[in-house]
Amino acid sequence: MSEEKKKRILPPNRIIENSILKTYRSRIWAPFINAIKQYELIKEGDRVAVCISGGKDSMLLALLFKMLHRYSDFPFEVKYLVMDPGYNKANRERIEENAKLLDIPIHIFETNVFEVANMQIKYPCYLCAKMRRGYLYKNAKDLGCNKIALGHHMNDVIETVLMGMFYSSQIQTMPPKLHSKNFEGMELIRPLYCVREDDIINWKNYNNLSFLQCACRFTENSAIGVSDSKRQEIKELIRELRKSNPDLEESLFNSVHNVSITTFPGYRLPDGKHSFLEKYED
Repeated sequence: MSEEKKKRILPPNRIIENSILKTYRSRIWAPFINAIKQYELIKEGDRVAVCISGGKDSMLLALLFKMLHRYSDFPFEVKYLVMDPGYNKANRERIEENAKLLDIPIHIFETNVFEVANMQIKYPCYLCAKMRRGYLYKNAKDLGCNKIALGHHMNDVIETVLMGMFYSSQIQTMPPKLHSKNFEGMELIRPLYCVREDDIINWKNYNNLSFLQCACRFTENSAIGVSDSKRQEIKELIRELRKSNPDLEESLFNSVHNVSITTFPGYRLPDGKHSFLEKYED
């Protein structure tokens, strides 16, 4: 049977899934599985809440988890959690339509995060992110989950490193997983850790999918053409540097796995700041 005939028989969600297993197997499926194994993100008996914002990353993550749950060698459970922080009607409907298209059984809960965050003039983005994370942990725990999965990808990791150096005078990034400080027994995992953003975009375009871009109320209320996004600046910088170094992203990503701590004059541990002088004479 020809591929064209198969496409006419298969439902849309299975066609999209097949594109991950075939066309994008080496660029999306394999890095996804590699991250889960390398960083031990999922264990037998886990109950994972996949957090869906409606963007390309979280929707892909949800689809990957649905497929993983089907093919996994060990049992675990998945819940697909959507927090509505105050989306407008069109954005809410877009999320619901895409979940239906991909055959993802979402659980939606509503909050007033946008409303509260937009009352904060100085740091609305920080407050919004903190509130969203708290609500996700709480609702995931209420569903009996012990982990929440977020859609951060490789580019988020390396952009965070450069943002910290350029704007915060520190070298740090986001780890593949971490324990929650405020919700005992809960973990946050990032299964797209090894997946490049360009491959996610290409997969989306290949399947003619349309996800939310930015549903932020603060952005909606800002002047057109005005952007305070330092992350976007870093994205553009990496894009420009990549013209002369195609392997730039992989080099930056690998660098956070090969930190030579003994060459740093100063570093920070959980117990505070330290200097190389402490062990210089040893």
